[in-house]
Parts: sequence; structure tokens; C-alpha cells
Amino acid sequence: MAPRLPWRFLQFLLLLLGVSSAAQAQVNITLGSSLTPQGPNSSWLSPSGDFAFGFQPMEGNTSSYLLAVWFDKIPEKTVAWYAKSSQDTLVQVPSSSVLQLTTDGLLSLRNPSNDEVWSPRVTGAAYASMLDTGDFRLVGADGKPKWKTFDFPADTILPTQVLPVGQQDKVLRSRLIATDYANGRFLLAVQSDGNLVFYPVAEPTTKRYDAYWASGTDGNGSKLVFNETGRIYFTTTNGTQINITSAGVNSMGDYFNRATLDPDGVFRQYVYPKSRQAARLWGLQWTAVNSVPQNICQVIMANNAGSGACGFNSYCSFDGTQDQTTICQCPDHYKFFDEERKYKGCRPDFEPQSCDLNEEAAEAQFEMTQIDNVDWPLADYEEYSPIDLTECRRLCIIDCFCATAVFHASTNTCWKKKLPLSNGKMAESVDRMVLIKVRRSNNTQSQLSSGSSKWKKEKKYWILGSSLFFGSSVLLNLLLISILFFGTYCGISITSKKKLQSPQSSGSSILPPKIFTYNELEKATSGFHEVLGSGASGTVYKGQLQDEHATSMAVKKIGKLQQETEKEFMVEVQTIGQTFHKNLVRLLGFCNDGTDRLLVYEFMTNGSLNEFLFGDARPHWSLRVQVALGVARGLLYLHEECSTQIIHCDIKPQNILLDDNFMAKIADFGLAKLLRANQTQTNTGIRGTRGYIAPEWFKNIGITSKVDVYSFGVILLELVCCRRNVEVEIDDEEQAILTYWANDCYRSGRIDLLVEGDDEANFNIKKAERFVAVALWCLQEEPTMRPTMLKVTQMLDGAVQIPTPPDPSSFISSLP
Repeated sequence: MAPRLPWRFLQFLLLLLGVSSAAQAQVNITLGSSLTPQGPNSSWLSPSGDFAFGFQPMEGNTSSYLLAVWFDKIPEKTVAWYAKSSQDTLVQVPSSSVLQLTTDGLLSLRNPSNDEVWSPRVTGAAYASMLDTGDFRLVGADGKPKWKTFDFPADTILPTQVLPVGQQDKVLRSRLIATDYANGRFLLAVQSDGNLVFYPVAEPTTKRYDAYWASGTDGNGSKLVFNETGRIYFTTTNGTQINITSAGVNSMGDYFNRATLDPDGVFRQYVYPKSRQAARLWGLQWTAVNSVPQNICQVIMANNAGSGACGFNSYCSFDGTQDQTTICQCPDHYKFFDEERKYKGCRPDFEPQSCDLNEEAAEAQFEMTQIDNVDWPLADYEEYSPIDLTECRRLCIIDCFCATAVFHASTNTCWKKKLPLSNGKMAESVDRMVLIKVRRSNNTQSQLSSGSSKWKKEKKYWILGSSLFFGSSVLLNLLLISILFFGTYCGISITSKKKLQSPQSSGSSILPPKIFTYNELEKATSGFHEVLGSGASGTVYKGQLQDEHATSMAVKKIGKLQQETEKEFMVEVQTIGQTFHKNLVRLLGFCNDGTDRLLVYEFMTNGSLNEFLFGDARPHWSLRVQVALGVARGLLYLHEECSTQIIHCDIKPQNILLDDNFMAKIADFGLAKLLRANQTQTNTGIRGTRGYIAPEWFKNIGITSKVDVYSFGVILLELVCCRRNVEVEIDDEEQAILTYWANDCYRSGRIDLLVEGDDEANFNIKKAERFVAVALWCLQEEPTMRPTMLKVTQMLDGAVQIPTPPDPSSFISSLP
């Protein structure tokens, strides 16, 4: 029997086989040549086959492609350059796009509609060339480059590449995460003063926070050099060379090299073996051989804004190996918003403390868990000294603002902090003890009792469901399956750790929507007597449940039973049936008798935001602020906190209802879209209400949760100004469209004009200005420029700084 070859050696043989395929490389690419994302002509190779230029499929999305340069001989096909638009945003195209080097020497990328989506805008090239250095060039007849990728780096530089001083497009910008090429949170620049500086960036803008690393040099001739020996250094005007990384890598011919500003803000130099000897030493993988800074967790803590190396409410540490991998962790009883995108930070997995609790109740319901060698240096709002640990712990528990206390035993000092926490770090050198406020766990007996009671109540609904199952329509059966299985999971399981209460009942558990008969609802509404409102899809009546609390309810009776109406009915039941949040209207049940379709909601005493905001009397400023925060938190839940992401698609004042405490609750999910866990966007026909529709509805692009963000921006301006978005009867036509006018007032520093005659709002003019700035961010025409609802809530709360929003070029959906 022949001896078995070691696995590493087999990998190496595969690598050599990959090398042999490079024989098809072109030295010069002639005019008239073209590439397509799919098929044999998808890339142009360098003479050695080391690098390729062309279309690279996006990870996890085989229908979307990058225009990129990558290492072609290695299995990972690591990307070293990717195209960005003139607005510095990522260029992605579908599979039937074409890149052509035209006969007049122009390189042009066009989508299936033949629209040009990217071009260097350089004409007169005689040919193109993909070099063995990894530089793709357009070359003139004189042999000199007219344009090259080395002059427009993304997040990576390669040997022989130089970053010169003070040029806006010659910077490195990290990715968001390794698999998402959108602009990330860190930037490396050679400044015009000759200083090499690393900055955290307020993504998705270019706003720079305080630098976390700098060379401390000056001079107009400075540049960052990655030379052919693998050494990376910074050279100044007088010729001084400052090593950015240690000495170059020996035997450059044995290794591929790159240096990348990684998503965690660390500039790392990597090598990948070419030769068998190198493969034995390093293994067939990219290995970091140098990194700057050495400890990102330590150096970035000096910043006074932003979330630091990790997200808000998390803390940073590194593994201490040569790679110095950044590790982000959540405290106990906190969890990441997104396990893959940890920079989004952590949130509590329990209900925060109410300020209505007295000291005894607070101490009974909350406790402090301890973490050693961790500190969040910012967000202090009160300091005690001298004080002991027990008193530090108690003072945080009884303070509803306090989320965390940091205790320093050596000085007997206690700092109280509120959320969000930022710039967190864990290390042996951190001489601090952190106390995290969490809810106390119920004792085992009460949990068993509560669970038994809850099961009995839920069982009644399961029995009800099964008894109706065999005698109902196919539609009802499908609804039962989706509600009782999928809906119960999101609506109840997520909240199983806390006691849920309905507004009307202090003791009832949250149950799946009940199935009503038509006769029951006819009796409950006294023959559909009292009309609360009506719309395109039906009429809403007031009714009363026949339960021990005589719970008031709103019954929506669907109008004409057409195919689209049937579809909307199913969407509304499935969507809201799987959710539970204090800022979403609760679905109590539904009816599916014959041709009758009815939805039963909790009754909202104070009607819709439309009536509240645009009535005769101006609502108090504090109530308007409360409503804005409530709508934002409801959308945050739909977009990021429910197990299936939900895009509402029709956010407007009529679909925001107010309970007896004027708490805002989002309603009417008939147009909502659900996204699977691996989806980020969806395609659908135009939905929503004019005046609140995002511009992308009118374009041939996928719809994301950013359409709701846009609609929220319009509503936020309406809440600030107490007027409708479009009021054509206004004499001054410049004020007729609120989004235009608010933008003009913000740019000219005259927010007071938007709240003229509103004494409360004028007294809180700084908050009004903050809300307008948030709204303008939400109203950006480009969806990727709009913040997420998590960022919106943080900006509204004043938890993060708000950079000046770009001046929107248009507000398409604001037109009457």
C-alpha cells in the first residue's frame, strides 16, 4: 500500500494545481475587451497569475458582485482592492452587468439597464494591464499609467504601494466586518501636515473622532511606503524613515504579502506561503506578522466619544497571541444585538428599572453582579469618595438612572454610570471592579408556579386551536400553525424571563391571539355600532371583550374580500401575532368565518397620532418627545430585536396609536414584509402612503428596513413642528413642504422658526435641534446613509454625538 500523504502536503499540491491555471493570463488587455460576472470572461489575470481583476461574488449573496482585485492563487481569493463610487460608497452590481474597456479607452461598468454605475472617468487609454504587484492600470500610448488601483486604495496596501500625503482619496478605510465591504469604523490617513494618523469614524459618515494612534511627524513630502522587501515605513520630508512595522519578511519570493486596516481598527501585516518550506512553517493561511497599535483596547480608550474598539455596553480584550485578535464581550445578563456585527453593541436581556420604584422595591427586584479587571472610563455622572463597596452597590441599585457602578478599592471611590457604556476594556492591569445592575432571579418555587399557571392558560388556547382546526378553512389552518408555533416563539419565549402584563390587566400572561367567531364579535361590538375609524382596507369598531375585566377592544372589519385583501389579512395576523412590545399595538385575536375577516386589537384610548398632532390644540412638547421615542423603540424592536426582522412599510401618523398614558404604539401591519435571518433586503411593489414613502420605492432596488427609517424621519419633523409634512395652503411656498423647510432652517441655524410660538419647545431648543438633525439623517436619499433605528434611538436619547447631516439633494417622497 502506498504511504498516505500528510494533509498539509495535499493542500500544498492543490495550491500548485491552482498556480498552473494561471497560464491564461493576459499581459495587455486590448481596447474593446469586456468582463461579465458569470462565465469564462469574469476576470483578467496578471502575467504570473498571482492576481486577478474582475468580478468577485459577495459572500452569502451569489447574485451580487464586487469589482475587485484579489489574490488568485490561494483558495481564499482574498480581496486586496474593491471599487467605490464617487461618494465613497461600495459598488455592487447584479450578475448581468458588464465591465468594458471601450474603443476610446474608457473603463466603464454598467448594470443590466445599461446605466453606468462606476468608471475612473479617464479616457484615451491605449490598453489596460493587471500587474504582478496587484496594481491594475489604464495605460496611455506613451506607456505611462493614466489611472491605477494603487492610487485609490480600499482597506489594503501591497508591496511597492505608497500612500502620499494629504490626498482625500488616498486613505485606508476598514470594512464593517470581514464579510461586509461597506465603509467601516476606522480610517488611516497621511495628513497634509505630514502626520500618519489612525481615526475612529462615525460610520456611515466621514466624521472623525479623536485619533487613537499617530506618528507625531510633520512635512509635506511625507508618505507611507510598503517596499518590495516587505518593510512598511513612514518617510518624512527630510528623509527620516520611521518603521511602522518591524523589519521586512525574509524571502519575499516565498510569501504573498498584504497590510490591511482590519474591521477592529488594527493595521496588520499578513503573509501567506508560496513555497513548500514556507507552508510547513506558517501553514496554508494568512498569518499576521506585525500589527499597529499593539493593543487596540488600550489606546482607543482615550477617546471621549464613540463606542471604542467594540460596541456600546461591551468590553474589549485581546488573546495575547501574535495575531492579537480583538475579543468583544457582553457583561452578564447582556447580549449582542447581532452576534456577527458585534460593533453594534450589547443590550440588557431584562426589563430596565422603572423610576416609579421606591428604594425597598428597587432593592427587592435588582441586584449587582461583579466583574473584575474591567472598566468603562466614560459615562460617569456621579462620583463618591470615600465610600465602601456595600454602599457603592446600594446607591446604584436605588438609582433608576444607574446601570453600572465602578469601584476602586485603593482609593475607596465609586463612579455611577448610565447607559450606553463606551470604550470598555478588560485587562489584568485594570485595577477596577465593575458592578452591573440586573434583575433578581425569581426563586424556583415561584418559577414553577408561574410556569404551571402559564401552561394551563396556554393549553386552553391550544385545545381551542385543535378543536377548530379540522372544521376550518385551509387559510385558517395555515394561520393557526404560523401563530401558535412561530408567533408564540417570538411573542412569548423572548419574554419568558420577565412577567408580562397587559394595560388592562395586572395579572394576565401574554397569550397567542384568540380565534373568535363572527357572532362573538358582532355581539361584542353591539352589532358593529360604534365606528372608530375607516380606511382603504376596512372599518374599525369599538367593542368589549366578554372577560372578567370587560377589556375594551378595537375590531377591524376587512372590507371587500379580494385576493390582495386576503393576502394583507394573512400578513397582518402573522406579523403582529409574533410580536410583543410596549410600543406595538397588541393583537388580541382574529376571526376567519366564511368570507368574514376581522382583527381584534387592544383599544387605544387617545386615538391616532394624526388626531393628536394635527387637532386644534398643540400637544405639550414633553408628550411629543415621549411619542417620538416610543415610535423609535417600536421600530427598533421590529428591525433588530424580534427573531424575524419586520419592515412595516407604512409608517405614518394614522398608524401610530396612543393609549391612555399617551404611549405610542405602532399599528396596521397589513403591508409589512418579513425578512429571513439571512436576508438584508427584499423586492416588492410600491407600498406605503405618499408623503412618507422613501425614494427607493420608486427605483429598481431592493427594499430594506431603511424605508421605515425614512418615514420615521418625516414623522419626527411633524412632531417637532406640530404640522403636516405637506401643507399646500401655506402662503409661503418655501414652507409648504416641511422636509425642505426644516432642512433650510437647520442649515441657517434658525431652528426657532420651526417651533415659533411653542414656548416649551423654545425652552428645549437644543433638544429640538437634535431631533431635527436626527430627522435629516433619516431623510437621506441614499438608504445606506440613513442610520439604523438603534443609532436613531441613541441619538434621540443624547447617548451619542450627532454629526452634521449631509444636505439632502432631494426629498422625493415629500412631493404632493
